[in-house]
Amino acid sequence: MDKKTKQYLMLITYAIVLFTAIMNMGHIYAFVKNLIGLLSPVVVGLVVAFILNVPMSGFEKLIDKLAHKINKNRIPPQSAITCISFLLTLVSVALIITLVVTMLVPEIVSSVESIYKQVLEKWPEWSEELKGYGVDTAKVTAWLESFDIENLVSTVSSSAGSLVSSIAAFAAKAFSGISNFIISLVIACYALLSKRQLSKQTNSIMSAYMKKSTVERIHGVGKLVNDTYSKFLSGQCLEACILGVMVFVVFTILGIPYASLTAVLAAVFAFVPYIGSFFACFIGAFLVLLAEPEKVILCIIVYVVVQFIENQFIYPHVVGTSVGLGAFWTLLAVVLGGQIMGVLGMVFFIPLTSVIVTLLRGHMAKRRALKQAEGIGSVETDPPKTE
Repeated sequence: MDKKTKQYLMLITYAIVLFTAIMNMGHIYAFVKNLIGLLSPVVVGLVVAFILNVPMSGFEKLIDKLAHKINKNRIPPQSAITCISFLLTLVSVALIITLVVTMLVPEIVSSVESIYKQVLEKWPEWSEELKGYGVDTAKVTAWLESFDIENLVSTVSSSAGSLVSSIAAFAAKAFSGISNFIISLVIACYALLSKRQLSKQTNSIMSAYMKKSTVERIHGVGKLVNDTYSKFLSGQCLEACILGVMVFVVFTILGIPYASLTAVLAAVFAFVPYIGSFFACFIGAFLVLLAEPEKVILCIIVYVVVQFIENQFIYPHVVGTSVGLGAFWTLLAVVLGGQIMGVLGMVFFIPLTSVIVTLLRGHMAKRRALKQAEGIGSVETDPPKTE
């Protein structure tokens, strides 16, 4: 069979497969949906492992350096270093979650109580002003007088046991979701503990079934993705902590209320580019407006100044050029990520866009070099100047 006959047969086969797929699009969609549902615990587990591998790799490097400094001749095996790093990573994540919850929840409760008291004290003034505009405030006044915030807080606290039991009953009914979550965690743990073995097995499979150039290209893309996301996630975490500390210190020195709550919100919302800082500033300013209205302008100015200092002088040194995107591409990544995956998409689409842009630049550079070698094009990318 000659080459042209093979090409014709391939085209005919492709046309038949494409026609069959179009005619059975509903069945294919259902099959893909079920397949994604079956593989979702695996995908979630691998994503969690990929994220946790960032601090785990840092612990591994730190332990390895300490072991070399203590005794170069008796370095612990790599498996022991991996296990210790894994445990330290889990402990660190648990401590961070506990710290945020213990700081945020009591502050929110006290803030709600304080805001309620402020509203009760200033409501007569606001009511008189609203009445001047023809607004009937009798129902709101009656509701505020009958509402007891302390009773509400005590009721919520006393019903914590029943709330926990209700959650447990609901969790028992949602057995499928809980089992998928547990499977994802188990897969993440196994992937982290056996990442070197999995890497060797993957390399063996690719070497057996792929060309050497393809394997090298996949290794290059994988290294680029790992380096970009590792630097981005570690830098964002450190940058969020620095921003939160700065907001807390400056607000405390200037006597602006709700310093700790605004600092925690600033650190949490720092992971959401562009939009996060506005949300944190708006919430902090709103709380200050209710507590001490004369300091709301100072609150906004201080927050903007702290954010400007952090963006101009701290963020470039902490995160560095790991992303390397301009303002337009960063904003485009945030918008697309938000539309596709919500808040998580806003965060993770920035390094993803950076990876795509880096690969595209490399491909364009190769194309320009090839054209220059063939005498078709030029490496110059700037358009010719016109008089």
